[in-house]
Amino acid sequence: MHAYAVQDARGMVKLDAMENPHRLPPELQAELGRRLGALALNRYPDGRVNDLRAALAAYAKMPDGFDIMLGNGSDELISLLALACDIPGASILAPVPGFVMYALSAQLQGLAFHGVPLAADFELDEAAMLAAIQAHQPSIVYLAYPNNPTANLWDDAVIEAIIVAQGRQGGLVVLDEAYQPFSSKSYIDRITRHGHVLLMRTLSKFGLAGVRLGYMMGPKALIAEIDKVRPPYNVSVLNYECALFALEHSEVFAAQALDLRAQRAMLFEALQGLSGVTAWRSDANMILVRVLGEGDRAAQTFDGMKAKGVLVKNVSKMHPLLANCLRLTVGTAQENVKMLAALKESL
Repeated sequence: MHAYAVQDARGMVKLDAMENPHRLPPELQAELGRRLGALALNRYPDGRVNDLRAALAAYAKMPDGFDIMLGNGSDELISLLALACDIPGASILAPVPGFVMYALSAQLQGLAFHGVPLAADFELDEAAMLAAIQAHQPSIVYLAYPNNPTANLWDDAVIEAIIVAQGRQGGLVVLDEAYQPFSSKSYIDRITRHGHVLLMRTLSKFGLAGVRLGYMMGPKALIAEIDKVRPPYNVSVLNYECALFALEHSEVFAAQALDLRAQRAMLFEALQGLSGVTAWRSDANMILVRVLGEGDRAAQTFDGMKAKGVLVKNVSKMHPLLANCLRLTVGTAQENVKMLAALKESL
């Protein structure tokens, strides 16, 4: 194993981590600063955290009769799910390539992880997924919607078949909608239709990556069981006050997401007209591209872009299906111009 490495982005156009590139307007920065400065940092987090749970439930339009659980980012929720399901014979299953924390959480908890390869076009392999569920009877099946790093949505009927199969054998399905602000669809209706489905989201892609706040919705009884393994005070007073402030100004973040979706469309169009790469359609704030040609073209292109001051993510070694692939975060209009120029010059 190796520790999670964060690339040094000082002095770079940082487009490697799917962050919202927009900062708060100055007047909101000042208002938030005053609010955070008045907090009682000498006290443990209090009942105000429940105000955030209620605000998130309203923002996400959580159905009546369901509950919401908070985590220090989605990463903590994924770890807590592995901990809650750690019984003899338990395992976790997910399509691959996918978010690395699904496999890592299983490994750290001593659970088996079963990765089911996607099809060559990054669609779900329905037959392989259903066979794996029957063979391994996993405690949890993760389905990211849209997926990371491929950024695509999967077929509704295939997802429904997987949910039904996993419910039939008594396991959970976790729908991970981390990139929901940029997606054309949501599966929040699935938690009302299936009692074994949990829906997970994060405020990182909303625009608060530095705040570290993830949330998970599901049936009250199910959330109550998973909540038993949550550490006390896992969300700090600074985290929840920042999140509450952001939700009070959600229109600012909605406008930012709208801008990034427009930038994504322009970036995809430009990439389609660029010889030397293949780009895939995206429902997230990133675009996956494959660098064409012989040899380790992704590494060469990544190094060339980095030398020109643009930092993206080289995902070519994550899985064989991602050979020679780079993941490009959608930035501001100015950042995207610089990224395209660096990409062209580095191919």
